[in-house]
Amino acid sequence: MNNAQDHAFTLDEIARRLGARLVGDGTRRVSGLATLSDAGPEDITFLANRAYLKFLPDTRAAAVLLHPSHADDCPTACLTMDNPYLGYAELSALFDPLTARDAPGIHPTAVVSASASLGKGVQVGPHAVIEDGARLGDRVIVGPGCVVGTDSVIGEGSRLHANVTVCHGVVIGKRAILHSSCVIGGDGFGFAHDGSRWHKIAQLGGVVLGDDVEVGSCSSIDRGALGDTVIGDDVKIDSQVQIAHNVQIGDHSALAGCVGIAGSTKVGRNCMLGGGVGLSGHLTLCDGVQVTGMSLVTNSIHKPGVYSSGTGAMSNALWRKNAVRFKQLDDIVKRLTRLEKKQRNR
Repeated sequence: MNNAQDHAFTLDEIARRLGARLVGDGTRRVSGLATLSDAGPEDITFLANRAYLKFLPDTRAAAVLLHPSHADDCPTACLTMDNPYLGYAELSALFDPLTARDAPGIHPTAVVSASASLGKGVQVGPHAVIEDGARLGDRVIVGPGCVVGTDSVIGEGSRLHANVTVCHGVVIGKRAILHSSCVIGGDGFGFAHDGSRWHKIAQLGGVVLGDDVEVGSCSSIDRGALGDTVIGDDVKIDSQVQIAHNVQIGDHSALAGCVGIAGSTKVGRNCMLGGGVGLSGHLTLCDGVQVTGMSLVTNSIHKPGVYSSGTGAMSNALWRKNAVRFKQLDDIVKRLTRLEKKQRNR
């Protein structure tokens, strides 16, 4: 159960905020958000998946957010919306205990350059460093141990959780959320080989993140070699994702954990990459592409739709047999083609 005791709202207030229809006592107050099975009499809960409908009759919650089609089955007050999961997202922000601790100001142990520019209501946590020429918009929150590099820009309302590193010359839009230990603007993986050793190629570009971008913990977005690496508006990036230099990702796309994108690949708008997906370099994915988990994409995709590669898990003995047959596929196709040709010529 996730309660924020100093966050309490009447059901009327919540209904107005969500644009929901309330059935029940609007003056009743709730101070927490919990699951159907865990909620108590001071909590509000939600039903967004029919798989959990079985828990509705026995819920002890003060109110349930749900689809209008389930209102008659609700044993307590209810708030109805056509998209209750979206309503749950808005509810979670109301009861987030993190927001209750936000207080503008610069911690005494923080190091802020005299040439940095900080907007109104900025919060800089312990041992954070704001380097020369950095610009932080209004209400930016920089957590403990963060580094904001030289000449970087962070838009208003953005939050950097503890130990985030924003390297030099990075531009981050409004309302971004960067989770702990992610690195924005580290060097891209660029080297030239002379036949015996590697020579580093200086990475001269930057990184541009649009508005409402979220980056998970321990993810890396590398700066461009010459031009910028560009992440569009409302892009959601999970933890432990690697985005190489000069990648471009279109608005409203989402990348699940452990995705890896090689350099100079372009991902369109409204794309979804499942966990562990790998994209080779210099590819283009058009708008509206969904790639399922653990797939490897080695060629550009020019038509929207769902794409997969690899094989599902099976017993090792069966996999070993199939692996042998994989190697035989080319020979089988050639033999089949010859047989079909003979059949047509009869």
